[in-house]
Amino acid sequence: MAAAPDTDLTAIRVFARTDPQQKLDIVHAWRARGAVTAMTGDGVNDGPALHQADIGVAMGARGTEVARQAADLVLTDDELATVVVAVEEGRRVYDNIRRFLVYAMAGGTAEILVMLSGPLLGLPLPLRAGQILWINLLTHGLTGVAMGAEPVAPEAMRRPPRPPGQHILAAGVWQRLLVLAAAVTAASLLAGVAARSMDLPWQSVLFLALLGAQLGVALGLRTRLLTRENLFLPAAVAASALLAMAALYVPALQSLLETRPVGWSGIWLAAAAAISAFLAARLLRAAFRRRS
Repeated sequence: MAAAPDTDLTAIRVFARTDPQQKLDIVHAWRARGAVTAMTGDGVNDGPALHQADIGVAMGARGTEVARQAADLVLTDDELATVVVAVEEGRRVYDNIRRFLVYAMAGGTAEILVMLSGPLLGLPLPLRAGQILWINLLTHGLTGVAMGAEPVAPEAMRRPPRPPGQHILAAGVWQRLLVLAAAVTAASLLAGVAARSMDLPWQSVLFLALLGAQLGVALGLRTRLLTRENLFLPAAVAASALLAMAALYVPALQSLLETRPVGWSGIWLAAAAAISAFLAARLLRAAFRRRS
């Protein structure tokens, strides 16, 4: 490197006996090409490059204090395999955040569309304020927290790194969000219109259908549908469904939320909406997997 300063450092695979400035030059060369750089080290002479790299990884057991202070990540066991585990966990967390955003924003968009479209279909006041709050409490509370514990996808470590500047809603998230919002809206409104034609308490049926459809999406977005690694999610969905039924049949909640019992016909209509939304989420997952 000293004898040929114009050499393309990114074309070289092995360096030996490099000094601190040369390590910096290697990091700068790769970053100039738009690459994300990681630097591992344990000595004082590694400090500048550890600090300059996108991700500096220092050895915690045998590393110097200078290296540990300059690094972004400290390996307490000095095992490089721990970096792989950390990357896998990072991808799991990132995937779960994106999954929750699709679920939550699709549900919120569907609620807005139901309120705007309902009057056009003969449903004057689709939902009351308390009912909307109850839906959000059950879907974003128990179920939303449970989605954060989803296990890592089997193919997570086989995917190439995402572009550093990529928005969290990019790579198909917006498209999935809008399609699922439309599916939840359509399924819920169809249940409400059918309930009205059957002379059922349609507002309560619509409330139950919209909540059930969102819970169906939560299950449909899972990477592995029948995995036992996160039993909290199906348990949370079941608990939310029970609390949704309680809103229709517990007198105190009936008075608070202004709901009425819907009977078996209304329950079947809401169940059909939930199953439709679940199937839409599964089909959408399969479609985007084929595209990627």
